[in-house]
Amino acid sequence: MRDVRVQSMRKIKKAVPAIENKTKIKISFGKGSIRLKGSEMKEFLVEKVVQAIDFGFCVDDALLLMNEDFVLEFIEVKEHTRRKNLKDVRARLIGTGGKARKTIENLTGSEIVISGNTVGVIVDSDHLDAVVQGIESLIQGAKHGNVFAYLEKQNMSRRKFDKDDLGLKEGIEDLDEEEDESDDPITEEELAEIEKELAQD
Repeated sequence: MRDVRVQSMRKIKKAVPAIENKTKIKISFGKGSIRLKGSEMKEFLVEKVVQAIDFGFCVDDALLLMNEDFVLEFIEVKEHTRRKNLKDVRARLIGTGGKARKTIENLTGSEIVISGNTVGVIVDSDHLDAVVQGIESLIQGAKHGNVFAYLEKQNMSRRKFDKDDLGLKEGIEDLDEEEDESDDPITEEELAEIEKELAQD
């Protein structure tokens, strides 16, 4: 058995039928925590699912974590910027109409939830480093276009979108007032420079 502390019991209770149905694990409730009963491996994986739902992910996205290739990662905005106005930093991550977040999701097959000053990411482990690098770079002030070009260069479009339409063109000009207005395509040399910049801590 495994006890898991939760912040939003309401969210978890609502999700329990779907979790139990998909995982065949038994969940009981305590005061501020839940108890998982099943195999050791399933308990470990379901704990991650519960953490994701408690943070704000929908049940279907959280259940991706039952696949051992998927991981749950949290990024603290405060750890990657000295800016005082964290609301503006969060706005950069989300983008106009959610376009920045959606574009990162499209390019990487990830699911992203922003709660307060924490960014939660569910993604397959092969692409975790690049997704985290892209998000941290946006927090630190990198241009959206540079980050998207970096992710596109990694050829990481995975689960949800056609290869011919990664959603890069629509709305990028709205994401960052500091973006260049030139329509010239990024050259191979520029992409190499972007990769070099983003690779630096």
